[in-house]
Amino acid sequence: MKRIEVVENGIYMVLEITKEEQVKLLHFSAIPFNEMDIVSERIHNEAFNLVELNLSGMDKPYERHGNKYIVTAPGYRMKYSSLKDERNALGRKIEITTYDEVSQVYVTTHMQFYNQISIVRFWNEVTNKGKNPQTLEYISSFNYTGIEKEGLLPRDEKMRIHVPHHSWQREMNWQTYTLPEVGLEQVQPTIDQRSSNAFEITNVGNWSSKKYLPMGYLENTEVGSSLFWQIEHNGSWHWEIGDQNGHFYLNICGPDELNAHWFKELGLGDTFTSVPVAVGVTSQGFDEAIGQLTRYRRVIRRPNKDNEELKIIFNDYMNSLWGDPTTEKEIPLIDAAAKAGCEYYCIDAGWYADGNWWDNVGEWQESKQRFPNGLKEVTDYIRKKGMIPGAWLELEVMGINCPKLKELDDTWFFIRHGKRVYDRSRYQLDFRNEKVRNYATEVIDRLINEYGIGYIKMDYNIEPGIGTEYEADSVGDGLLEHQRAYLAWLDCIFEKYPELIIENCSSGGLRMDYAMLARYSIQSTSDQENYLQYATIAANAPTGVTPEQAAIWSYPLEEGDKEEVVFNMVNSLLLRIHQSGHLARLSKERGSLVKEALDYYKTIRQDIKIATPFWPLGLSHFKDEWVCLGMKTEHKLYIAVWRRQGNKTTKEIPLIGLVNNKVSIKCTYPSYASNQFEWQEASQKLTITLEPNTARLFEIEKE
Repeated sequence: MKRIEVVENGIYMVLEITKEEQVKLLHFSAIPFNEMDIVSERIHNEAFNLVELNLSGMDKPYERHGNKYIVTAPGYRMKYSSLKDERNALGRKIEITTYDEVSQVYVTTHMQFYNQISIVRFWNEVTNKGKNPQTLEYISSFNYTGIEKEGLLPRDEKMRIHVPHHSWQREMNWQTYTLPEVGLEQVQPTIDQRSSNAFEITNVGNWSSKKYLPMGYLENTEVGSSLFWQIEHNGSWHWEIGDQNGHFYLNICGPDELNAHWFKELGLGDTFTSVPVAVGVTSQGFDEAIGQLTRYRRVIRRPNKDNEELKIIFNDYMNSLWGDPTTEKEIPLIDAAAKAGCEYYCIDAGWYADGNWWDNVGEWQESKQRFPNGLKEVTDYIRKKGMIPGAWLELEVMGINCPKLKELDDTWFFIRHGKRVYDRSRYQLDFRNEKVRNYATEVIDRLINEYGIGYIKMDYNIEPGIGTEYEADSVGDGLLEHQRAYLAWLDCIFEKYPELIIENCSSGGLRMDYAMLARYSIQSTSDQENYLQYATIAANAPTGVTPEQAAIWSYPLEEGDKEEVVFNMVNSLLLRIHQSGHLARLSKERGSLVKEALDYYKTIRQDIKIATPFWPLGLSHFKDEWVCLGMKTEHKLYIAVWRRQGNKTTKEIPLIGLVNNKVSIKCTYPSYASNQFEWQEASQKLTITLEPNTARLFEIEKE
């Protein structure tokens, strides 16, 4: 038996090579390993496996019950082959290779550490070195048994699972569960604890976050240790928490056969690489976990000027033109956006069609009816006004009434059961096809070269389901390879046009994942049309995306009071302003509040790009009366506070541990509200008084 103990960046990891030459992951935590925490003696063969994988046609001989990803075959019998431990520019890198004697399938587990960040990125490479082809049905990206083992309290009392529910107009909706609340209460002796059930969070399809964000947070409330993760994939993924031999495990993967209709044929010498997963630990709570994730996300992201400069985008859609642009409508909006201080101006949906455009998208040629003198007249006017022009695209689909369809064959599209896949009157293009990629590139080239476009809102409004059968081992395999081809195409676009800004939009935030966001510099967070509800989405947005990538709509109503404008603007001021609303129709007083906010944003955005988020009142829920989001740098705190309807006129915002007693506090937006707060030095609490449906932004400077 050999132990490998790793202490790196606050991570305590213990691996064991058993006398049977199996590799076990015994510990991955912010707290040092205590061997007495392992209650089961049956870790050999059955549990604590570093890797779980299924190949077709193999027996699973040990106790497993149901479809849980434990005792996979040959996962249960993989043996140690080699270890590589070195350092690279990012940090420490460990690679452990295991193999199956029967099939001669090898798995190399990659563990990339990051300097001064308590996160490891895991992924597995599976290679068939045997004499026979194999069918891979499942491969884990991260598998860890013993997630509940620290502390003395019963697991039903101490463990909390935090799940980021996520859906259209209801994004970043975190909920917390105990093990009994998800059906995993203890009803057996601890040593024998096992069942046929697991708590499963799964996404299937091309919208990676249509039900949940691809991440999670697990908390041990007794000892204060936490485990958190994000799945870096733009498609199907799965994670589950279940019980096995007296312990609970966390298993994370990309597409699999049981859930996502995925399997992969491995011929002799073939290699498959799993979806990468970032897993972190902390003993300092949720805010610190998201702080670590924020730092990590900035490291893995494509370097780009947009996330350094945080320029203000105006988009003509929300509470403005609603996808019905014309030259006549755009000119006054362009004038108003420039006067307010916007720096990009994006023409949203509809510029390419004379009338209803939904089911004929795909050619991306300007509408002469909407723009009699051409779209270039408008984009030139945008530049004349000192802004960079942008345009809306949905390049991954083609409407069923698109004229270009008569030129194309089925190889351009997703196919299932011999037929093209429909969704919402569009076909899904298959980016594995070189002709599709070339066509998409030609559209980008034309927009840049003919119209001077420097910003693209890349939308995606369908869900094509489980995948495509055309030239694929499985429909899930077709989907995965399409998704990887799309990412590779994006890489080529950014290599060709490094200054181009592309916004990731999928009916708002339905593809909010760090396969996409490692490339795109900005993420649409929602299509939420109620600015009062948007406060919750804005406050929680930094859980899913870095602040400087989190595009938040601010869309003042044409008719409203000044507090409505302020609330709208505070929604976006600590993140990435996505300005809209018909600014040309606002009263002078209300328009000046928009400009005041944009001018103020330009003075703080250099802090936003380095700040980490915190939540003095906890994460927001849609029924909360009071909502609060903070951003902290080394010397300063920014705090956004919203009050919706309710009966609590005053609220205490606890800042214990974030500041010392010597601070200066001011309400920085709006300027007319300067005396609605009180700092309680002894208790380190900020007391704020607000009327219903109002919001304020504060700066706290440490002395």
